[in-house]
Amino acid sequence: MASWDTIAIVWFFALWVGYTVFARRRARNTLCLASELRSKRDAWMMQMLNRENRIPDVSIVATIERNIAFFASSSLLILAGLLTALLSADKLSSLLSHIMPRASGGEILIELKILLLIFIFVFAFFQFTWSIRQYGFASVLIGAAPPGKDMDEQQQQQYANRAGKVIDQAYHTFNYGLRSVYLSLATLSWFIDARVFMLATVLVILVLYQREFHSKVLKALRDC
Repeated sequence: MASWDTIAIVWFFALWVGYTVFARRRARNTLCLASELRSKRDAWMMQMLNRENRIPDVSIVATIERNIAFFASSSLLILAGLLTALLSADKLSSLLSHIMPRASGGEILIELKILLLIFIFVFAFFQFTWSIRQYGFASVLIGAAPPGKDMDEQQQQQYANRAGKVIDQAYHTFNYGLRSVYLSLATLSWFIDARVFMLATVLVILVLYQREFHSKVLKALRDC
């Protein structure tokens, strides 16, 4: 494996882990999608406590679960394709050597690139399925919530905050999985060149940063 390929792998994981830590810490004291949605979830749970009919609340959670299940099932299908590609790495290497002679790097390097993609989608699958389970826990909390009229204001606030925290954790887990899918697109550029891979990783991180901290939808949520 060439030195640029080694540097690219280290660069990729450093940016992935570094941005994850950065985004989580900055969300504590900076306006972003995560912090704004957390306050909206707390308000949602307060409204839920004072509703007699909570079917709409459960339906919202169920809809979110179905959307995440799509990503989970898609991850499995992609993994199946990647495993097939791994078994045919020699043919893939030969094909790439004809299309991009300077970018192939040999069969072993092709296998390594495919293994990285497999790792990413295995990670994404575990995140998506754990997120689904956590939204299931949130459904239980909504179903088990006592009537708001039987609780004082402090009790309502405590229950809403705790239920909102469960949904917030489910959101973060889904976000980790979705972020890994975005980064898998950057990984595809490694089949072209390691330096292109490094640049693509930076571009994906910048897109994620812009959407989480400076997007138009964030401004709209803030103004609601």
